[in-house]
Amino acid sequence: MTYVKWGFWAIFWLLIAAFFHYTLPQRDIVYITGVEIKREDFGENSIFWASPDTGADASGANRDVRFMDTVRHKNGRVMVYRNEDTGWNWPPYFKLDSSNLQAEARNLISTRDNPQWVVLTHYGWRNEFMTIFPNAVSVRPVSDPEVRLIPYFNIIILVIFAGLCLFIYRRWQKFRAARIDPLLEDAAESWDAIDESTDAARGRLSGWWRRLRGKP
Repeated sequence: MTYVKWGFWAIFWLLIAAFFHYTLPQRDIVYITGVEIKREDFGENSIFWASPDTGADASGANRDVRFMDTVRHKNGRVMVYRNEDTGWNWPPYFKLDSSNLQAEARNLISTRDNPQWVVLTHYGWRNEFMTIFPNAVSVRPVSDPEVRLIPYFNIIILVIFAGLCLFIYRRWQKFRAARIDPLLEDAAESWDAIDESTDAARGRLSGWWRRLRGKP
């Protein structure tokens, strides 16, 4: 039972960590090598795509999606980002300017010989097997690719979440001490009383049986 308990909590916290890792903004230092628009067919991975431009027709199993081709400063590997509106849906980035962002990215296209480094803010994951792309939220040029990026927003959100978890844990401890533990103690005392009564009845029955058989 202990393994089941720890297994449950391990899975629970892994899901929480995955949720925050997917949803919270991340920033990459890249240079943009190109932008394009491709027709995408959505299947089992449709949950990882956002939504069409605000006001556009949302029906249908496919639509045009904007993409940005980049190269990362960190490891020199290519990375492709999608550029979709989030609108008023989840996650709550309220992104309504995919067209403007695509124009900004096109204006920042550069080459390996003369890279224009940018800070590209995004959320989501890249998975080649499931054809999942992170969604770009903003781009801004930087002169130094070694610029230090401190995720203040993520730190604030995680601190608030940790405080909320601590608050819930403390309230649960108080509720358990005030309501559940006394009930468990009463149940344990009642069970002990039942055991004692059962032992006493068994002793009386044993004595009666011995007297019935004429034994002392």
